[in-house]
Formats: sequence, C-alpha cells, structure tokens
Amino acid sequence: MADGVPMRDFSKSLPMELLRAREALMRRFRPGLREVGVTEQQWRILRALAHSGQLEATELAEATCLLAPSISRILPDMEARQLISRRQPDTDLRRSLIKLERKGLRLIASHAPFAERIYAEITQKFGAERLAQLFALLQELERCTQAKARPRAATRRPRQRAR
Repeated sequence: MADGVPMRDFSKSLPMELLRAREALMRRFRPGLREVGVTEQQWRILRALAHSGQLEATELAEATCLLAPSISRILPDMEARQLISRRQPDTDLRRSLIKLERKGLRLIASHAPFAERIYAEITQKFGAERLAQLFALLQELERCTQAKARPRAATRRPRQRAR
C-alpha cells in the first residue's frame, strides 16, 4: 500500500502487467502490419473472419474485443479496400453480415510468414511448453473472471458507526 492508498502495489496490477506484455508483443508485430497497410484492429478483424467465416457485426465485435462503434468505423475502409464485404440478410435489415474477401485472404497470406517468424522467435526464447502453459492459464483466467460478478454494493463492507 503506497501513500495510504488501500490497493495492491501498482507493480502487482494484473491489468497493467497484461497490458505491458501485450505492448511488448505488439512492438514485434506492428512493423509487419504497417508493411501490409493494416492497423492492429483491422488485422484482428481479418484474422477473426479467416478463422470463423462470415460473422454478424456483433459477433465480430466480440471475437475481436472491439466495441461495436469501433467496428462500425473500421469496416467501411476495409470494404472500400475490398478486404471484406458486408451485406444485410433479407430477413433482418438491422443485422450486418461481414465476410472475408479474396483480397483480404491474400493480405493475410502475405503477412503470415512474417507473423510466423515472430511466433517462432517468441517460442524459441520463451519455450514451447511455457507458451502452451501461458495460453492455457490465460484462457482459464478469462473463464473464471467471466463468472457473474457480484454487484459492487454487495462487495462493500458495512460502514462502522462512529462511537
């Protein structure tokens, strides 16, 4: 507890440690993304569509950890570049289905060797077994934190009356 703040030390902040690790990794991947002309968010969209096939906009937002308004801002540029296509199903014009196009698939294929070299370097430095453990632990952490959280008021201690 620093300076009377009733919280764990900042160096023990799990969200910050995860952000630092993410940033360290992304510093390795960003040059390749710049080279193929996509942002990190656009790359996540391309990868999600390549992995899952056609997705609704809400499913795409969830798969990429992007907010729906961000998806709405990103997709028009990707569509104009013919990386993806969007269509509205006849049954519900409020929905939007997004599909990876050939040009998007070619972009992924052109970037894949660079990305796989980075993964190979990380695996060599960190270790394949430790990397597999890290993936498993992160997935477990995600699952256990997705459990229904108690309302904030229920987690507070009752206030002590002054005597």
